[in-house]
Amino acid sequence: QVQLVESGGGLVQAGGSLTLSCAASGSIFGIYDMAWYHQAPGKQRELVATITRGSITNYADSVKGRFTISRDNAKNTVYLQMNSLKPEDTAVYYCNARIALSALATTTWYWGQGTQVTVSS
Repeated sequence: QVQLVESGGGLVQAGGSLTLSCAASGSIFGIYDMAWYHQAPGKQRELVATITRGSITNYADSVKGRFTISRDNAKNTVYLQMNSLKPEDTAVYYCNARIALSALATTTWYWGQGTQVTVSS
């Protein structure tokens, strides 16, 4: 089975920085697209940033210029560097990855369990 485990969340003051990590483990043949989502209380889960296996990135308008997504393919890990954090960035952040379990298998999207980020004003 595949597991995605996030880490790096916490409490930070507005203007501060945090770096989230998400490591994939299990019987993995290949990891293709990876992404970060966030979900604030009472709101729907929203896409924050995506990165392809070749490191092409895309960002939600609300985080452009402040967040950076990156990956280490050798470690099956994706990162989210978050700078200039705002109270409205407060949410649970989820890792999402499109993974193949073998050379002949179709890909499946997997989710991590989430990590809480709280930004105080």
